[in-house]
Amino acid sequence: MSGLTRQGYAWVFGGGIDTDVLAPGVYMKGSIEEMAKHCLEAVDPTFAPNVAPGDVVVGGDAFGMGSSREQAVMVLNVLQVGAVIARSFARIFYRNAMNLALPALICPEADTIQAGDQLVVDPGAGTVTNTTQDRTLACDPIPPHLMAMIEDGGLLPHLKKRLHSEAA
Repeated sequence: MSGLTRQGYAWVFGGGIDTDVLAPGVYMKGSIEEMAKHCLEAVDPTFAPNVAPGDVVVGGDAFGMGSSREQAVMVLNVLQVGAVIARSFARIFYRNAMNLALPALICPEADTIQAGDQLVVDPGAGTVTNTTQDRTLACDPIPPHLMAMIEDGGLLPHLKKRLHSEAA
């Protein structure tokens, strides 16, 4: 297991989760903390008030499709979501997740995870252990260069670290 192993309960949403459902546009003028209170409320009003630090969001195909708003990832970070697992991601959401240090794993068997299952996610190894179902799912591991960026806290902290080490 890598140092970035995450553990929490599964919140399962299936397909069709777009950036406007994650970060509703009507709240764009407010703070990111206010927007986070409304994350996914259109599909599950209990999510934002009840998600616990480390819990895992599970989606279907094209998770995060829609606009390029990075707030869709930022609200998940504010809510302290440990990772997002989906059958596939919209490219811009996946890139924003890496840039903002939110592990996002492509998992062909994501649809076997049930709401409330206890998960242990190892993004570097590309595994999701479902302790409730006593099975381990193989996912695409996050490549080492992106894992380094996540470990550093995202793109900007990673670049600052690299520039600092190169200047030394």
